[in-house]
Amino acid sequence: MSAKVHLKIAVAEHPVTSAIRSGAIPIEGVDAEFVTVKPQIGAFRRMVRDVEFDVCEIAPTTYIIARAYGAPFVALPIFVVRRFHHSGLLVRPDAGIRTPKDLEGKKVGVRAYSVTTGVWTRQVLIDEFGLDSSKVTWVVDDEEHVTQLKLPPNVIHVAKGDSLADMMARGDLVAGFHGNAGVGRTGDPTGGWKEVEADYPDLFPNAEALEAKSYRETGVYPMHGTIVVKDSVLAEHPWVAKSIYDAFDKAKKEWLAKLDAGQATDKSDKKYLKLREIVGHDPLPYGIEENRKTIEALEATAFKQGLTPRRMAMSELFVDPRV
Repeated sequence: MSAKVHLKIAVAEHPVTSAIRSGAIPIEGVDAEFVTVKPQIGAFRRMVRDVEFDVCEIAPTTYIIARAYGAPFVALPIFVVRRFHHSGLLVRPDAGIRTPKDLEGKKVGVRAYSVTTGVWTRQVLIDEFGLDSSKVTWVVDDEEHVTQLKLPPNVIHVAKGDSLADMMARGDLVAGFHGNAGVGRTGDPTGGWKEVEADYPDLFPNAEALEAKSYRETGVYPMHGTIVVKDSVLAEHPWVAKSIYDAFDKAKKEWLAKLDAGQATDKSDKKYLKLREIVGHDPLPYGIEENRKTIEALEATAFKQGLTPRRMAMSELFVDPRV
């Protein structure tokens, strides 16, 4: 580690990444070139299609699918964004949707079938409420990041010039995911989005109570924002995994101290303060064992939902930087 290794890193600005991106917390042995991609979803696509970065923050479902099809990068157990998914599926109040089973035989909008928000929410609907996802027509208006992905027959694309937001407004959809995951945006997904108002009620008005119950019973705490590293980088410099992990861990500990002291007060910080009420002191746990149940749940549901062609072991998906 006498000469620093130059790494091109695409990680978005989060409370737990800002000190790393600014250089206040260096990655030992690494000459870090940080690349900002807005939105970060653009970096997901560039990574899985062109392997453009040495280190990248990527959606975990996109990563699992890409890895199943042979992507030459592997994940570290660092998750810089998390949330539960009992909220965020919006329904038209006139559609008669009272329970998840009511979605069967209907059309539901999601930006792309493999969007992690959609995958986690379907996991909730399938495992906790008995939804038969194959009986729902999932309507998409974007490309899947991983081009090799073969979509199930119950996934259809919107007509050219149409959008999920407009379909929801007309009543062509009975439900759709909020925000950029579905009906909260319009326009060409690959050419620029325009946010639109999506003032529809959630499927679960008591989502927070359901999330707390689910976590108590399963230990599953959905992750997003997963950090991946090129296989070639780790083959030549295996110590890089620990250097990255240590920097992210230090940044998180400093952020947790700010939460404890009441010094972290932006919108994202408040979200994690609320999540502490469910998951405990550390709302962004790192490490394989700390996240085993969650990782295994996502890998299993990705296969169950027809997103991956085969099952994968933990050792294929994650490098443990602490051993």
